[in-house]
Amino acid sequence: MLGLWHTVVATPLMKLKIQFKVTKKASYSLDIATEPLAIPIQIDSLTVEGNRLRGLAKAFWRPGEDIVVDLAYDEDRLYGELRMPGLGSLPIEAARGRGPALSESLAEQVKPYRKDSVAKRSNEEIREAVETLLDRMSLEEKIGQMFQVPASNFSFGNAVETDPPEKLIAEGRAGSVLGAFDVSRVFELQKIAVEESPHRIPLLFNADIIHGAQTIFPIPLAWSCSWDMDAIKEACAIAAKEASASGTVYNHGPMIDVSRDPRWGRVSEGAGEDPYLGGLIAKAQVEGFQGDSLLEPETIVACLKHFIGYGAAEGGRDYNTVDISEATLRNVYLPPFQAGLQAGAGSVMNAFNIYQGVPVAASKALMKDLLRDELGFDGILISDYGAVDEIVVHGLVEDVKEAAKLAVDATMDIEMATRSFEHLSQLVREGKISEAQINDAARRILTLKYRLGLMDDPFRYVRPEKETEYHFHEEHLKASRELAQKSIVLLKNDGVLPMADYGDGNGNSNKNGNGSGGRVALIGPFADSRDLLGPWQFSRFGHETATLYEGLRDKGISEERLLYAKGCGVNTTIEGGIAEALEQAKQADVVLLALGESSDMSGEAASRMSIELPEAQMRLAEAVVALGKSVVLVLTNGRPLVLDWFERNVNAIVETWFLGSQAGHAIADVLVGDYNPSGKLTMSFPAHTGQIPVYYNHFRTGRPLTEANRQQKYISQYLDGPNEPLYPFGYGLSYTRFEYSDLKLDRNRLAAGEELRVSITVSNAGSADGEEVVQLYIQDCHGSIVRPVKELKGFSKLRLAKGESKEVEFRIVAEDLTFWMPGVGYTAEPGKFVVFVGPNSRDVQSAEFSFG
Repeated sequence: MLGLWHTVVATPLMKLKIQFKVTKKASYSLDIATEPLAIPIQIDSLTVEGNRLRGLAKAFWRPGEDIVVDLAYDEDRLYGELRMPGLGSLPIEAARGRGPALSESLAEQVKPYRKDSVAKRSNEEIREAVETLLDRMSLEEKIGQMFQVPASNFSFGNAVETDPPEKLIAEGRAGSVLGAFDVSRVFELQKIAVEESPHRIPLLFNADIIHGAQTIFPIPLAWSCSWDMDAIKEACAIAAKEASASGTVYNHGPMIDVSRDPRWGRVSEGAGEDPYLGGLIAKAQVEGFQGDSLLEPETIVACLKHFIGYGAAEGGRDYNTVDISEATLRNVYLPPFQAGLQAGAGSVMNAFNIYQGVPVAASKALMKDLLRDELGFDGILISDYGAVDEIVVHGLVEDVKEAAKLAVDATMDIEMATRSFEHLSQLVREGKISEAQINDAARRILTLKYRLGLMDDPFRYVRPEKETEYHFHEEHLKASRELAQKSIVLLKNDGVLPMADYGDGNGNSNKNGNGSGGRVALIGPFADSRDLLGPWQFSRFGHETATLYEGLRDKGISEERLLYAKGCGVNTTIEGGIAEALEQAKQADVVLLALGESSDMSGEAASRMSIELPEAQMRLAEAVVALGKSVVLVLTNGRPLVLDWFERNVNAIVETWFLGSQAGHAIADVLVGDYNPSGKLTMSFPAHTGQIPVYYNHFRTGRPLTEANRQQKYISQYLDGPNEPLYPFGYGLSYTRFEYSDLKLDRNRLAAGEELRVSITVSNAGSADGEEVVQLYIQDCHGSIVRPVKELKGFSKLRLAKGESKEVEFRIVAEDLTFWMPGVGYTAEPGKFVVFVGPNSRDVQSAEFSFG
């Protein structure tokens, strides 16, 4: 029974390839992967009796319903049934091995439809072609381009009442398709568009490629902790390469919302709490996805989302109200969008929230006046899923016809999933909107299709032969592992890490060890779990994710010395689980406690009131810690968690996030010391949920808390805990020790047009080579409006050998002091400033200068 099995079954929706991977360490485990649609299946319970295997998993698309696995096996086959809500009972007759890709037979079929090359058209040539086509199109045909339809009847929200996509496309009532992850489905629908629809206009195929297509990289919150723009750009370029091979041309990403509330599940998709760093990462992602030219078939359109303020949802509850000032909008939430637009992003998606009482999807002030007119965006503005219909639900208008009018007045080009825009032709006839507005939207859509080369070669992205070559490629996995290493943040270490003495399986140590070859107890629901990919991924290779157990085993820790017990589920107890875990832990020299969140606990629609670890895991942790062993907490999660108890009770804390396809290997690299951790937090970790939101770049109050007044009463502080986070923005430890000294400014006054040079010496005073992110912050001490206590304005990644010192230099110009204020706009005001430099936002050295 052990090993990899495959079968192909016919379902009511599609032909489905299913792979079963059966492994056994201390007990049996089963992983299931599906193709072409990667259906997340996490087995919650598994029993093996004789030659029979039974398992249960939750169906995320049908809450309260289970996926049931009932299989038997003999030497050459695995057989039985798989019951899936919505698909029914699927008969299973599986053979050994991965089996052929479903799209394999498509390669020859599509060849006659493709062209060898597409000549680049100039902007003028594209403009002329678009105008010629518009002149031939009826009003209804132009409106048809403004609809994005789902590739199937699967919904990510409320069910949408609409005709099948095949009918909509053939009649010219769709210009783009969402979620056609199957390249065969892309080919099928594109053929309908170019052979049956009016004017034979090809479709755009859109998907959410957030942190990888088939090779999965760390979630964006994790990779932001690398502070490595080149590595992030490479990850996005690889994702584009893999996605475009499957027909995707238009990404619904990156998400560049600034996030200050870890209760919001979508913090996992963004770059954290800082607008400056968020802007740099937005730029890197756009450049990675779009490459040098959208005409290149291995690039995809980047769509900046969600414009704007979505990260400020009240209470951290998804889709909730946002109520912020214009100054906060422009100084905090807008900079990443400005950076992404300057990088050339081809699309922007609206946010679900309201701003100043108006849903963003209907906000002419935000989308036309700010985005289009002020920021100069002339690309595609697409609604988020169902957002046009939701203008009615918000209570702004009475019906979807009026909602459609407001969206078009706000220059919305594409309505995703819903059909409110079917009222547009009547609105034109009634004179409530103009045909020129429709022309503008259709013109932008058609222009993009020409820029992508689709109008000249509609099937250029249908490349099943490239799927086989690119998906899960060895070089892509290597890049994923390297970025995963850089994304890990060491939060605490009393010397127990690295585990240099837990050798190669022969009693020998790793290169830094002394050869004691001790025993390691690996305990917890993530000790041998493949649920390490995180939310918003659709990989068909999830069953090949490297687990932490596998990563440590491959480091040479023999199974005799790698003691394993699950202990509990993510949210549930296991009968006898804690007792088994304690039995293993008692035999060990060090305990690795692998705890965290499951992938469905983060991401969209995954807000949490409490960001502590679930009760079942806390009980396991308390029991293990009570043994008095050295304990290392290894976290898998998609948001900052409250770790106060662990900070006080364990020896080391390793924040690994959801690291992707090579997670287990990357974590093991860090634990044994083959990679010295260098990650730095991009979101503050609260000491208590009651502090939220807590972030480093806050304003001073009129009664600020200081060391001198800490015992006074009428001060801005909590009675029952600190103001400060447990771990601040920019924080992260290393296996070596860095010292900062000799902060210097080359002048104490900066004038417009000049630059001020800041230098500091950083020394590696520890016993290992390492990398440090040196961070520069600035405070504007007095302004026409109050400014934050400090703001990140620069950083430098520095590699130092043990004993080595280097001088790091930063340059400050007037632009670094600029901010937006009401009635004035963007300005840098004269006055006193403080510059801070250090390893994080808290532990800094400072010096003063003046501007003006």
